Amino acid sequence: MLLYQFIPACWIIWLLIWLFASFGAKKTVRQEDPLSRLGNTAPIWIGAFLLAANPSWLGPLRFRIIPQDLTFYAIGAALTVAGLLFAIWARYHIGRNWSGVITLKEDHALIRSGPYALVRHPIYSGLMLAIVGSAIARGDIAAAFAIVAVLYAVLRRMQIEESWMSETFGSAYADYKASTPALIPFLM
Repeated sequence: MLLYQFIPACWIIWLLIWLFASFGAKKTVRQEDPLSRLGNTAPIWIGAFLLAANPSWLGPLRFRIIPQDLTFYAIGAALTVAGLLFAIWARYHIGRNWSGVITLKEDHALIRSGPYALVRHPIYSGLMLAIVGSAIARGDIAAAFAIVAVLYAVLRRMQIEESWMSETFGSAYADYKASTPALIPFLM
């Protein structure tokens, strides 16, 4: 059914926006080492595979834990769209400070406005919401494992980023951390 191609199309559009937006970032002055980056990236690729793979490839992971019907698909699609839009807003708001890997940029700025006033890691918040939405729409055991894999990567990346931001911005970041939740708005 064509309707069930909506969520994959949303992810493809997001990916194209993400690729286009990656041009023009500031010069990198510090970057995560490749082995650490692999520890962050591999779980994301595993999660993406589990969400995108043909169920026939997944053996017992293909068994549904959420009924396959239009209502759950619509809920999942709405969460996916909301999450991707939030991540895009955050990506554009952080501007030239953004990088797809953990970095510090030349003249790196501490952004505390827009989506960064709601959470310290709004790109991760948006992407996790989109992953959860996609998993609800898919509804199988593999989708649940995808959430776990991506959440692991996000929490690991956040820990590194928080450390780097604390080193770079000192008390300004400590104040930001004390007043703004990490991932979920209004939850301190």
